[in-house]
Amino acid sequence: MMFPVIAKAASTVVTGVVGVAAYNGVKKVVERAPLRETAVRVTEVSLRGVRKAEVKAESARLAVSDVVAEAKDRMGEEARPPAASDVGHGHDH
Repeated sequence: MMFPVIAKAASTVVTGVVGVAAYNGVKKVVERAPLRETAVRVTEVSLRGVRKAEVKAESARLAVSDVVAEAKDRMGEEARPPAASDVGHGHDH
């Protein structure tokens, strides 16, 4: 009569022990994995890429401004510097 209850209890204990062992194993693997270091490295590389792109975009903008200014000069118009344009971006600084 007690055997089914003991068998069920033993089965539950074994399941719990296996679960704890699996949890601890996964926990050790996660602790060893350099997830944070990898995330920081990827973010660093991304930021460097964005900064390089911004520098190249600014260089391109200045090159185009120079060409436009020279073209206007040849036509006899006075070219304003890029900073003196009327085009705003919606707010004051």
